[in-house]
Amino acid sequence: MSVLVVGSVAFDSVKTPFGERQRTLGGSATYFSSAASFFAPVELVAVVGEDFGEEHLEYLRSRGIGTDGLARAPGRTFHWTGSYGFDLNTAHTLSTELNVFESFSPTLSEAQRRARELFLGNIDPDLQWRVLEQVDHPRVVAADTMDFWIDGKRASLLKVLGRVDLLLVNDAEARMLAGEHNIVKAAEAIFAMGPKRLVIKRGEYGALLFDGGRVFVAPAFPLPRLFDPTGAGDSFAGGLMGFLSRAPTFEPRVFRQATIVGSVMASFAVEDFSVDRFRTLSMGEVVRRYEEFQELVHFDDLPQELAGLES
Repeated sequence: MSVLVVGSVAFDSVKTPFGERQRTLGGSATYFSSAASFFAPVELVAVVGEDFGEEHLEYLRSRGIGTDGLARAPGRTFHWTGSYGFDLNTAHTLSTELNVFESFSPTLSEAQRRARELFLGNIDPDLQWRVLEQVDHPRVVAADTMDFWIDGKRASLLKVLGRVDLLLVNDAEARMLAGEHNIVKAAEAIFAMGPKRLVIKRGEYGALLFDGGRVFVAPAFPLPRLFDPTGAGDSFAGGLMGFLSRAPTFEPRVFRQATIVGSVMASFAVEDFSVDRFRTLSMGEVVRRYEEFQELVHFDDLPQELAGLES
């Protein structure tokens, strides 16, 4: 069965200290699908306009991403314009043109309703709920959200969180949602809202996985080449969910592995603009970077002479 993602397919115009691109392929569902497709078939549900070219469809299909759920509507495709300074953790939105995305109303096919893994991209919580009402008991439901929905549609978001297995948000969003500055207390408050597991994305500082009473820290990969962080969070989610789709069980170690795989895919996404790094990425490179992550976090037990000091 495929991983199902419901979210945005967009054009991004992005400027960073390392370059600039106009109207490149973007959107949460695009980045998610690109990363997840290295591990599993993906079904994408989104909407685009009449200006969405065949070359973009060809890219999605080349990655094994199902586009039957990609509706084409009269008008123009969602367009986001933003910039980054040297603090690449902070995006500065210059304009948001929702266009056809403003009237997006996802309807799933019979096959999509049977998806085993579902990712609800950063869309209106009312739309997320509409999708949840259509699916038939997926193994894992993961969701993303943002400050706009936390502030403006809190009641609808809380309703969704009651049905979510895994929530992925950044640290500012976690604090805002929970009303807690301390990130550990924020995680505890979010668990009370319904999610069984929580990933807090921290940009260049990595990610935290809260899994019951356990916390796992995934570092960010130290990169000499970093161009565009726009799709890092969605690529992280795609890698994580794609890996989970191959897991027979969901033990804590599996979610830890999935978190590292998410970090691996995010680290590749930022090496170029748009999804361009995924166009050339090989599975061999993915495996090698996973092994490099293992080296990053490996350390031995204390020497016996130090371990003995505790007595």
